Amino acid sequence: MTPSSAEDPNRADLGKDPKRVSGMFDEVARGYDRTNTVLSLGNDQLWRVATTRAVAPRKGQRILDLAAGTGASSVSIARSGAEVVAADFSPGMIAEGRRRHTGIPNLSFTEADATALPFADAEFDAVTMSFGLRNVNDPKKALRELLRVTKPGGRLVVCEFSHPPSPSFNGLYRFYNDRILPVVAKTVSSNAEAYDYLNESIKDWPDQATLSSWIRDAGWTDVAYRNLSFGIVALHRARKPAR
Repeated sequence: MTPSSAEDPNRADLGKDPKRVSGMFDEVARGYDRTNTVLSLGNDQLWRVATTRAVAPRKGQRILDLAAGTGASSVSIARSGAEVVAADFSPGMIAEGRRRHTGIPNLSFTEADATALPFADAEFDAVTMSFGLRNVNDPKKALRELLRVTKPGGRLVVCEFSHPPSPSFNGLYRFYNDRILPVVAKTVSSNAEAYDYLNESIKDWPDQATLSSWIRDAGWTDVAYRNLSFGIVALHRARKPAR
């Protein structure tokens, strides 16, 4: 535990205690989407479009958007006419999502722990998780849970921060995260320490190939990924084996 996490009970650290992480997201829920847009220089909207296209939602399908936050990605998926369940373990995020998106009939919000999902086996045609797997204290278990609730032949899409393969670009990216992001976060976020944790968790997260191996080991097939924004983010895709 870092000194700052000892002072603030909601300052998450790399131990990823669920209560701390949930409390941290509760604190930033109201301005979360705006802050992300500023800190990502608008790239978050491009990542959302790429994720929705990879999910390829269709009317009549049932889709789980895990770690949905306030539901920005869920709304994008729901525009297809699919029934979307936006799930998150932060009550603050869920409350903010419900407040913003109550008028969308095919979108519902529920609190859920990624390592013990409150859904039946083979319930969803597709499952997706954007920038949330990194915050789970047992991501491999979460990948197995996502497999459990997906129908045979169903799709997995995980959009997550990763590691740019170019050493020169990676150096620029690290400079931005270490020097510029903290200054901007103090200006635009209600909890700048949450974005200190963001930087720490990105550094600690495995690269594209390692996450692909985790997905494969969890039981998914047809595992592949492609880099977005020069590898700052990677979009991972897979399928549940058909019966």
